[in-house]
Amino acid sequence: MSAPRQWQDEVPAGPGGAMTDEVGVITGPLTLRTTAGPDGKVAFEVQYTDADEWYTLTGSPVAHGDPHALHRAALAAIRAGGGAQAPAPPA
Repeated sequence: MSAPRQWQDEVPAGPGGAMTDEVGVITGPLTLRTTAGPDGKVAFEVQYTDADEWYTLTGSPVAHGDPHALHRAALAAIRAGGGAQAPAPPA
């Protein structure tokens, strides 16, 4: 079984930040980690940059889609803020 594919980038949250399942909205300099699992699901986690705790981006995981494209879409959503959630894969 192959290891999950993963992308990680720092991203400044726009006004209204990113919505998480565990603590609600987080704002400021964040790090997004996107993981493509062997089951095809794409999971998104965010943290305050350089913190220890990771939080689930609300709406994660999504069922399928191009994980790198979804990572880029999640970065754009967090930059825009407004309680950003996990992006849905294109229909």
